[in-house]
Amino acid sequence: MARDNHDLEKDSQCRVDDVATLEKDEKAEGVMNGDYSGAVAKTDPKEIALVKKLDLRIMPTLFCMYFLNKLDQNAIANARLNNLEADLKLVGSEYNTCISILYVGYLFAQIPSNMLMSSNKVRPSLYMAGCMMAWAIVATLTALVKNYTDLVVVRFFLGIVEAPFYPGALYILSLFYTRKEIATRVSILYAGNIFATSFSGLIAAATFATLDNKHGMHGWQWLFIIEGVVTFGVAVVAVFLLPDHPLTTRWLTEEQRQLAHDRIQRDTVGLEASKGARAGFMQAIRDPRLYVLLFMQNMHLSATSFNQFFPTVVSSLGFNKTITLVLTCPPTLVAGAVGIGIGISSGKFNERTWHITIMMGIALVGFVISAVTLNVAARYVSCFLFASGVYAVNSVILGWVSATLGQTSEKKASSLSIINMLSMASFIYTPYLYPKSDGPKYVIAMSSNASFAFATIASAWALRVWLTVQNKRLASEGKSVFYAY
Repeated sequence: MARDNHDLEKDSQCRVDDVATLEKDEKAEGVMNGDYSGAVAKTDPKEIALVKKLDLRIMPTLFCMYFLNKLDQNAIANARLNNLEADLKLVGSEYNTCISILYVGYLFAQIPSNMLMSSNKVRPSLYMAGCMMAWAIVATLTALVKNYTDLVVVRFFLGIVEAPFYPGALYILSLFYTRKEIATRVSILYAGNIFATSFSGLIAAATFATLDNKHGMHGWQWLFIIEGVVTFGVAVVAVFLLPDHPLTTRWLTEEQRQLAHDRIQRDTVGLEASKGARAGFMQAIRDPRLYVLLFMQNMHLSATSFNQFFPTVVSSLGFNKTITLVLTCPPTLVAGAVGIGIGISSGKFNERTWHITIMMGIALVGFVISAVTLNVAARYVSCFLFASGVYAVNSVILGWVSATLGQTSEKKASSLSIINMLSMASFIYTPYLYPKSDGPKYVIAMSSNASFAFATIASAWALRVWLTVQNKRLASEGKSVFYAY
């Protein structure tokens, strides 16, 4: 503990010193070797080795954690196909309420959680793993619910204990990866979500086929138990693999810790001295760019509302339960691969706007096809289009948040949690766009999703224009590190 306190004091002092010295470094390095934003590619063998070491530890761990996070969260969508509603006597929109109540729980925890993580009062590795253990226990308890009230209560608390993970994971990535690197890493992280959606149907199909009505329990109860137990086991392993802060991560050498810290400082536009978690929160809410990015992410996540109803949407193709669950897999597998490809491309070219425009345009076409036809082949193709288009831009937007609002690590943490929290508020109202009476086309939902996709594109171009103007001002002030767009 004494060692950690010493490192944290050193971290705080380094931040102050960096503000005074890094402008000289960026002028010497950014203009000569950087791209249009001053971002510099890695050439130092030590830095390349560091990033490889970070990738081998951080990325598989966060991927598995997010995979299980979404598997536990979305198990209810597959449980619905195993008579969950009938067994719990759910009627009307009660199932939809059970979906949306989870995101109400999210609203209470995300911002305080990231502020706590950036305050240096907790070790991120222990904190994130502890949260995972908590949601594993709550997810397992879903198997014991007997009625609508029980399910609502469990889902609400599941939202609270799951809420710290995603903004916390984004914050960890932002501490260790540069602007050119982070989109690829966020896309790999988000692939955990996509692949969970993809494989959840296969896992559910196997569970229902082998354990339904065995040992006095329904298949959907076994599904919650199995996934919860596996989640707890992975949480124990995560304690030893997750990092803390760059200067306090135990499995980095002293030299690697300093390098990890310095390279992020050099890559930050408008670097400022740290003034604490509360000051970072105030910096975030006073930055008007936060609200453009918030609107963009809200519209994007609103367009992903099909995720909670994907098995239901695919069931409109008219196949039986098992085939329906299997058919949910290919569109999301393709979407995961496309998402990683877009993240790599966005990072390589350090570009955001056109990537968002093209992919959300593809999604828009998919939503329109799904809304206007009942042709089985066309509707299934539309699933590939809107899943790939929407999922692909998540890493691009969140990487944009980190790069634009990262003047201090505390501001970055608050910005990520604020945007993630308020944009996820879309999941509170979007479930009501899918009433059973609107099936099988779900015209209301699909036309709304098309509108959300268009709004995402429009806000990306608005931010691009804004940052272009700000870059001209920075150039007139003699700066050499600029905002990427």
